[in-house]
Amino acid sequence: MAFLNKYWKKLDAFILKKFLTTFFFSICIIALIACVVDYSEKVDDFVKNKPSNMDLILYYISFVPHITALLFPLFIFIATIFFTSKMAFRTEIIAILASGVSFTRFLRPYVVGGCILGIISLVANHFVVPMANQRIHEFSVKFIWNSPYSTDRNIHIRLSPQEYVYIQNFDYQLREITRFTMETMDDNDMTQKLSAERAHYDTAAHEWKLKKVVLRKFEGKAEQMQVMDDYSLKIPLTPEEIVNDDRKKESLTTPRLLTEIQKQKDRGAETVNGFLFERYKRSAQPFAGLVLCIIGACLASQKIRGGSGFHLAIGIGGCAVYMLFMQFSQTFTLNAGVHPLLSIWIPNIVFSIIAYLMYKRKIK
Repeated sequence: MAFLNKYWKKLDAFILKKFLTTFFFSICIIALIACVVDYSEKVDDFVKNKPSNMDLILYYISFVPHITALLFPLFIFIATIFFTSKMAFRTEIIAILASGVSFTRFLRPYVVGGCILGIISLVANHFVVPMANQRIHEFSVKFIWNSPYSTDRNIHIRLSPQEYVYIQNFDYQLREITRFTMETMDDNDMTQKLSAERAHYDTAAHEWKLKKVVLRKFEGKAEQMQVMDDYSLKIPLTPEEIVNDDRKKESLTTPRLLTEIQKQKDRGAETVNGFLFERYKRSAQPFAGLVLCIIGACLASQKIRGGSGFHLAIGIGGCAVYMLFMQFSQTFTLNAGVHPLLSIWIPNIVFSIIAYLMYKRKIK
């Protein structure tokens, strides 16, 4: 208690309370608006496909953490600017600083509040939000998307360093492959080649049922060939894994995401950078909230003629720039081969420099 009395004053509690209540109030308002906009966009699908009231309730319960995680830095920035600007307009900050409190000491409750929200966001990003995204995905497949997956052609998949699969045509809705080939390699030598005219996935047995099969085995220059009408093949490949669904990574909790990343690496998949970007984004985003909180406090602590409206306009513009940075970073990762860890932290590094420069300017 003595420690708290020494380093935590009533003023800190007052600012932290203002910060957190404004943050959660802004979440409620913006999330409500987002739900209304989403409902208005999808009402035709709801009328057509007739989801139950419980399905809709569960969908929008999941939609709130989804939209909150998506706009988390924006919520923190707007909350910080809103209540700090009001304090500055009422000259409360001038009185605080005139009483001998340094600007560094004034920032303490902002940093504490940013860390509290950052920890909540960190846990939510790794576990809560992916589960909400999974429910949104299942609801969308059932009631919104008419055809969740299209038919893919000419698919090459590496199951392991020794096993390679080629699929000429794949129909997700039928769970059926046309022209299936699987090759087993030993260094640079092929030891087995399995070909089938058709393959259908048995969801009960979790295996592929092959039709009109030709199995070739190679031992040096010798070859053995076997022709079969039917053949059951159990391999670590499901219809969901064949189709390149970019939304899948957002629906995986971090332990499952790490498993999927390792699987993608083992298969040499080109999409692994997208999964790595999602992994690093979940940890980088909470830090961005702390950085934007400091920028907001430095920006809105000065009383200006435009008042809160001007500060909010600058804040929303700053968040738009940050989100644009994030989009560019993702593009660089997916299309330019930049390492995901570097690209995801570039916006945070840039905005951290801006926060430091603004802080140094305020303490002079």
